[in-house]
Amino acid sequence: MAKISRDSDVVELTSPPWFDYGQKVRVIKTIRNDGTFPGKDIGEILVKKGDLGYVTSIGTFLQQFYIYGVEIIDRGYRVGLRGKELEIVGAVVPEAGSLQ
Repeated sequence: MAKISRDSDVVELTSPPWFDYGQKVRVIKTIRNDGTFPGKDIGEILVKKGDLGYVTSIGTFLQQFYIYGVEIIDRGYRVGLRGKELEIVGAVVPEAGSLQ
């Protein structure tokens, strides 16, 4: 029997999603079509590192990972991305001692 190789041993679904609906995010690596995006050739760039978008949906893949549907602002379409491919834009983290 063949051993199934997974991207990671971590099952993200045991924790809440990293991002929420409507949150502004930045893509942190260039993403190419793996054949699941209609109308684009396999290997064609879908989003580039630095592209901005908003989370419009949250789904799952392989009962292991969250997939975030992100509406990419400059490209005009939605792409499914993993949490490790995104970062929050405009998140304000209070400095130590600033909450008095």
